[in-house]
This record gives sequence, structure tokens and C-alpha cells, in this order.
Amino acid sequence: MRSRSILAALVCAAVGLSHAAPTAEPDPKFAVSGLVGFGRIPSNFRESTGDTFGGAGSAIYIKRGSFKKTSNGTFTGTLIMQPDRGFNVITTIDYRTRQFVVDFSLQPYYGDADLSFSDAQETLSLKYRSTLLYTERDGKKPTGLEPLGVRAKDGRAGIQPEADPAMPIASASDNRLSIDAEGLAINPDGTWWTSDEAGPYIYKFNSGGFLLQTIQPPQAFLPLNNGSLNFTEAVDPQTGRAGNKGFEGLTISPTGDKLFALLQSATVQDGGSDKSTSRFTRMVGYDIPPANEELNIEPTLFGEWVVPLPVNSKQNTLAQSEFHYLTDTTFFVLSRDANGGGGSPSTSSYKQADLFDISGATNIRGTKFDNPKNPVFSNGVLDPSITPATYVPFVNFLDPVQLARFGLHNGNPTGSQLIDSKFESLALAPVNDPKFPNDYFLFTASDNDFISTQGFFDGVPFSGGEDIDTQILVFRVTLPNVAPGSIEQAISI
Repeated sequence: MRSRSILAALVCAAVGLSHAAPTAEPDPKFAVSGLVGFGRIPSNFRESTGDTFGGAGSAIYIKRGSFKKTSNGTFTGTLIMQPDRGFNVITTIDYRTRQFVVDFSLQPYYGDADLSFSDAQETLSLKYRSTLLYTERDGKKPTGLEPLGVRAKDGRAGIQPEADPAMPIASASDNRLSIDAEGLAINPDGTWWTSDEAGPYIYKFNSGGFLLQTIQPPQAFLPLNNGSLNFTEAVDPQTGRAGNKGFEGLTISPTGDKLFALLQSATVQDGGSDKSTSRFTRMVGYDIPPANEELNIEPTLFGEWVVPLPVNSKQNTLAQSEFHYLTDTTFFVLSRDANGGGGSPSTSSYKQADLFDISGATNIRGTKFDNPKNPVFSNGVLDPSITPATYVPFVNFLDPVQLARFGLHNGNPTGSQLIDSKFESLALAPVNDPKFPNDYFLFTASDNDFISTQGFFDGVPFSGGEDIDTQILVFRVTLPNVAPGSIEQAISI
């Protein structure tokens, strides 16, 4: 078992970024070689439904069996990209949950010279392929509308795995499932899990996009007012996940037998209604039995942990937007501010893929903390019976030298070369360098919130007032604790 101090000691001050390809013997520590690829999809691009392509960086996953290294050192593959609930800067819209299929070709750049913005995009070429629309119960189309109603619990819930708990729906008169999709985890059999903000729930879909199963977390996570479910995200409930801060993060083990979900920041009872007190968020872990599209088995909750998020200079929480499995106890986590392209101000101070370790953390599953009357954090103090996860800074997306090498910058002027505000996804692929077997490519993509001056939805044009492209960054990192072959297994068929 890795101790807390050992994890911190293993991390090279990532802190000393070096964009050159490794030439020495493998370093036994966590390390960052630097930014090696950049690509973008323009804000006015329209996907096959005719709608504007956007929000795609909310969740990404490298399609199983697609990642390959060619003889000339180029890497090819396919990204599955899952947007959230559409252009909703003014209000939520009837956006059907979906995923995009995007092919990529990565030609890593390790040079010292700063590339032009045009040449930088040649390092990661992107080509949209298709869109898959999701379908819920009885063939209905799930919606991105604000969940103002509650569909009654299926009487078989808790007995039959496919029976749903009480579900968030658009309204009492519109019984369609409302999904604010965030996390994405693909199973070896082609089914996948999608986490959402409203429930916060985790939904299982088959390879055709049809809803199979719903996981409801413990009561402490559920949005409750006077003991009753209230799924609206516009305001905070009395207890449970804060408004628009549900299961932002979702990740799965390479074998598909363990599924983890992480709240964006603290529950309301744990201080989640205020950025100054929302640091201690909660994570859950489920055992997922072997299954296929025809067989659903009830997942088993095996763990809950408290994860301390970073804070800025004003001691306000920097909420997490995604996390990614490395081992059963170690995870990447993407924490950030909301500044940059599409945000305000344009200068960002924190966007990082950090690390946390739960090997020394207290498992609070089945304890009094599953009851929302018992917060883990109260009056500025973490409950003394709880040891939180160890959190360590790692990959800094804002390093000015790295950004400049790809024609990017942080802060004014605005435009396509300004780093986006909302990076919200992570994916890993092996470098396949026998001299450096612990090296991996770390992909991260932005959620541009569908902001475009030439937007379209359902045949109707809209304008977000500016143009924010979908950006994808690729870093090369060294991860010494990852089991050999596990990342390869995670993206293999």
C-alpha cells in the first residue's frame, strides 16, 4: 500500500516541465515531458444532425481497439466525445443526449522552436465521423431541459437491475428523462456508463444508445428538500449535490470491473453552497459484475471517500471537471478555474491534471455520513474520524513556454489562440516506447459551451456572441505506478 508521503515524493515537480522527448534512462518518478500535440474543431462546425458541434470536451474516451502506432511514428485512433445539454447560456434547451465519433492523427512535436498556430494544428489532426443519439425508456428521447419533475420509482427497483429509481424529468407534463451528461466510461462489451449532474445518477446504455440501467448513489448525494427529491439544477437543494455540481467525473478500471464517480465539489451539507467551503467532495466506487448487453447485474457499492480539492489565492475551491483511473487507489483529476476563452477574465490561474490517492483515506461507505444529517465537513472543520485522499499537483496546462510552442497563450488577446476556459475531460494512451514503458499520452478536451456566432440548433440559428472552438491538448507523461499493459487493455477490444 502506498503511503501518503511516498505518493507526494514520487511526483516530479511538474513542476519541471521539459518538452523534449526523453533521452535518458526511465525516471522512476511521475514526470511531465510537456505538451506534444494540439488540435481544434471550429465553433461553427455542424455535425450530421445539422446541429452545431459543441460541448464535446465534457467527456472523451478513446474508442477500444482504435489506437495504433504507424511505421512513421504517427499515432491514430478514434475519440468518443460526449457533449452535455446543448447551448444553454440563456436557458436550457431540448437537446437530445448524444455522442460524437471523431478520428484523430497525432504526430507528437518535441522541438524547441515555437510553431505557428497553423502548423501546431498539424500535430493533432481531427476528423468528425458521426453522431449517435441516446434513447431512454419506451423509445423516448432524453432531453437537456431543466429537470423540474420527478418520474415515480419503478416498483421493481432494488429487485430487478433494470428497474429505475425515481428519475429526473423535464416536467410533470413532459415525462422524458432529463440528462445533463458529464462523465463517460466505456465497457469492454461495448456498453457504456454516463454520469449526470442532476441525479446525480449513472446511466448504462447499450452499444446502440438505449438506456439499460440506472445507478442511484447513497442518500447523502441526492438533492433533497424536506426529504423529497428535487432535481432542479437552478438552485441548491437543502442537502445533497449542489446545483449543477453532480457527478462531473466518471472513470472505469481497464477490465471494467470497477466504476468510480466523483462530485464536482462538496455536497450542500458539506459546505457545497459556497466556494469558500466546498473543497471536500465525495467519491463513490462500485463493483461491476461481468455482463453483456442482454444481462444487467446490480452494481455493488464498495467504497466512498472524501477528496480535498485545491483552492485559489482567495481560498475558493477549484472544482474538478473530470478524473481518470490509474490504479485501484490512484487517479488523475482535472481541477480548474473558469477563466480563459469563453470565460471571464481571459487570464487563467489554474488548469491542471493532478493526482490523488485513496490508499490511506477513510472508507465512509455504510457509515452515518450516508445520512445527509451528518456532514463530513462542518463549521470549517473536517470530521476528525475521516482521513481524506492525498492530493498532489501534477500537469499544468497553463505553462507559458509550452503554450507558446503551439501558438497558444493565456490571457489577452482573445481569439482562437487563447486557451479555453473549460477543459473537462481526460483520456490516456500508451506511447509504446520500449525505452520508456511508463510513458503515456494524456489527452484533454475543452467544453466550448456551444458558443458560436454561427450556431444552429434544430434548424434555427443562434449566436453566443463570440466564437469559442473546441480545443484538444496532448501531453506526454510518465506514470510509474500504472500496471504494465493496463492502459493498453483499457482501450483494447
